[in-house]
Amino acid sequence: MPIFRSEEMVLCQFFLQSEASYACVSELGELGLVQFKDLNPNVNAFQRKFVNEVRRCEEMERKLRYTEKEIRKEKLKLHDQGENPRAPAPKEMVDLEAKFEKIESELREVNTNNEALKKNFQELSELKEVMTKTQMFFMAHGEDLHSIVDDAHRAMGQEDTGIVTATQGSVQLGFVAGVIPREKVPGFERLLWFACRGNVFLRHESIYQALEDPVSGDPVYKDVFIIFFQGEQLKNKVKKICEGFKASLYPCPETPQERDEMLRGVNTRLEDLKTVLSQTADHRHRVLVGAQKEIRTWIIKLEKIKAIYHTLNMFNFDVSQNSLIAECWCPSSALNEVRTALKNGELLSGSTVPSIVQMMQTKKKPPTFFQTNKFTKGFQAIVDAYGVASYTEVNPALYTIITFPFLFAIMFGDAGHGIIMFAFGLFMILNEKKFTRQRSDNEIWNTFLGGRYIITLMGLFSIYTGMIYNDIFSKSANIFGSAWRMGDYNETTTLSEYEEYTLDPIYFFRNGTPYPFGIDPMWQPAKNKIAFLNSLKMKLAVIVGISQMLFGICLSLFNHLHFRKYLSIFVEFIPEVIFLGCLFMYLVGLIFYKWVTFDASESQCAPALLIQYINMFMFSSKLPNSTASSGALVPCSQVTFYPNQQTLQYVFVICAVLSAPVLLLVKPLVLRSRHNRKMLLSGRAPGVKSTEALIPNEVTAEKKKNKPAPVAPGTVDVAQVNPAFQKDEEDGNVKADGNTVSRSVNSEDEEVPHNGPTSIFLVEEEEDDFEFGEVFIHQAIHTIEFCLGCISHTASYLRLWALSLAHAQLSEVLWQMVFSLSLKMDIAYIGGIAVFALWFAWANLTIAVLLLMEGLSAFLHTLRLHWVEFQSKFYEGDGVNFAPFTFKELLKMDSLEDLK
Repeated sequence: MPIFRSEEMVLCQFFLQSEASYACVSELGELGLVQFKDLNPNVNAFQRKFVNEVRRCEEMERKLRYTEKEIRKEKLKLHDQGENPRAPAPKEMVDLEAKFEKIESELREVNTNNEALKKNFQELSELKEVMTKTQMFFMAHGEDLHSIVDDAHRAMGQEDTGIVTATQGSVQLGFVAGVIPREKVPGFERLLWFACRGNVFLRHESIYQALEDPVSGDPVYKDVFIIFFQGEQLKNKVKKICEGFKASLYPCPETPQERDEMLRGVNTRLEDLKTVLSQTADHRHRVLVGAQKEIRTWIIKLEKIKAIYHTLNMFNFDVSQNSLIAECWCPSSALNEVRTALKNGELLSGSTVPSIVQMMQTKKKPPTFFQTNKFTKGFQAIVDAYGVASYTEVNPALYTIITFPFLFAIMFGDAGHGIIMFAFGLFMILNEKKFTRQRSDNEIWNTFLGGRYIITLMGLFSIYTGMIYNDIFSKSANIFGSAWRMGDYNETTTLSEYEEYTLDPIYFFRNGTPYPFGIDPMWQPAKNKIAFLNSLKMKLAVIVGISQMLFGICLSLFNHLHFRKYLSIFVEFIPEVIFLGCLFMYLVGLIFYKWVTFDASESQCAPALLIQYINMFMFSSKLPNSTASSGALVPCSQVTFYPNQQTLQYVFVICAVLSAPVLLLVKPLVLRSRHNRKMLLSGRAPGVKSTEALIPNEVTAEKKKNKPAPVAPGTVDVAQVNPAFQKDEEDGNVKADGNTVSRSVNSEDEEVPHNGPTSIFLVEEEEDDFEFGEVFIHQAIHTIEFCLGCISHTASYLRLWALSLAHAQLSEVLWQMVFSLSLKMDIAYIGGIAVFALWFAWANLTIAVLLLMEGLSAFLHTLRLHWVEFQSKFYEGDGVNFAPFTFKELLKMDSLEDLK
């Protein structure tokens, strides 16, 4: 089963002809099942072979990014038509470069002209406003400078200076007019007052219509001002202050006739500019609409080209043979697909020399690769968030599909809330194509959408556990009829006729059989409901927790068998099962035994589980008498569950205690003994390192024979295609298991032949770099963690009980204190109105508090139970994810901005 363990990976070596390398890598990118190794780790990125092509791609990317920004500025959408164009041939890059250059130059020219026209339009608009405001100002004063002078003098506190002007009167009064940003007016006014010592007269008025910034297109708000002053010295000061505040000064004639004539000319020029701006905008829009239709295709093509050349830079270049050498990881099941992709690349490029694929043997751990679909992807992500599985290690995701929503549902057990959650998840599943195409930027929504199958299963399991608890929005459903009856009355009298009661087996009895499915609904209004549910849910939490821990230990057996760690089976797996079984599985057995053996009539004399369990460790058989509900002591003859219970419990405790030193000491001592024996047989003192021990015996024997095995069918022999590629064993190549194998081209010491897919890793018993101290410390940590973890993890599973009770109580409180108030009102019409208002409040609080907050809390606790309590029993999680070279991620982009 592919998801039970990761795919078997092989390390391959490709020999690609230079003219076919681009097409071959393109086909492998479309396939998406190959992870290339960088064979030039010490070569600078600017010194690699295809650095010029990468730079050309980056330059084209810059031009496309500029075009995309202009399209978005025009408020045009980039439509996703689901296109997936293939990577263009290298010779097509010239056409793309010319096309992008033409579009960019045309857009820049249009934008430059448009910016100049808008700047001219803004200046004319400001001049028009200046002419209009000043004309209104002078008209208000009747073109009489004496009245303006009087206003100015009154403002400045001065009298007539007696200076004769060229126009009229005895005062020389000059003025300037212009526009200034509105936010700068207060500072501008204060500086004029202080710099000119109050010898100027300023009037300003707002321009009500916002002007457009010619560069950014943002709205700009400005004021028109006019300043009156006396003399050239003040005039120069005023102009410098205006320049400092970046105020625009415009010429303003003194006579009304000249101002009217100038205003008419400005209006004419503005109309002409509007026509030109409209035509320019239409032309720009046509250019952008044409680019809009093709830009997503261009983006995908460009990114594919760039990804191909980045990958080619990871290859080694053989100058003598004009070929490229690549190394990659790929699933062994996909080798035929890889060879087919290489052949397709050869046909596209027109190459006559076939590509060569060789299997390489290595001692390095391959990456971990799981074949997932949209359903299992979310559960695999939960496991990978803790740690990626080691190569061919048991994958917890297979079991997480069931256990994760089930443990969540135990804490979230409410059928009503489960229906809402299930409906929400089902809604996302039914509309997943639509939502996936929309590509929302909301991170929370994307998280929900990615976990839609998890949410659906959590809701479905919550419906099941809610029916078991008989809890629907804190209410019970009496589907089959309660089996409880009142003992003092006839059998037709049911408990539902009484408001308050306590269900006690001394006073009540069951009508033959219990409630067919779940908890009897008569427990809902009972006074001792919480006491009953506490006991039930606590025992269920212990049973589920210990069962899952035992299942995790059993999964470790499959890891030991797969990796041939047979010693670990006897000194780790068996002691762990004995320790957990004798102490904790025995407790589970007692729970079931008590449920099955004792009925309601014998419940007062049933031994207490907690007392029995404590006495088991105290080696004591002293038990208190049972106490009846009336408070009187009830003598019970039965103080144990079964005969010879104490003897059996003593045996269990002794076995559990003895398993701890076995788990701690045996493995390090056996490994040390085997290591010393191997050193003595090799003629070396213990502690001397050897690299020959790394090679399995089977391959070492084959190597000593010095006879290459025949090439397997479907594998290309290098010597048959090109004699120059022939290398013998002295060059580091080896043939084993019928496959052509070789060492790495850049690090010969790291590649070691092996025999079979599972002997890539050294078996722990044959590890050469043996340090007894490190092994012993590691085993001591494992022993302490396991023994103490069994206790703490069992207690940790009690969160299933605690959160289940908390969720039920919160739901009941919300019902009693919010919605039920409207149902208790005496006045009918007020209650009818209150029902709608309080239902709205109750529904919102239910979704916000019970579904979102409580759901998140239960989700996080479920994560912890899987990561710590379950996976720690068998899961190492120190692998590396398989990161294939694929073009699929490029199709998920909306634009080039997604690459940043």
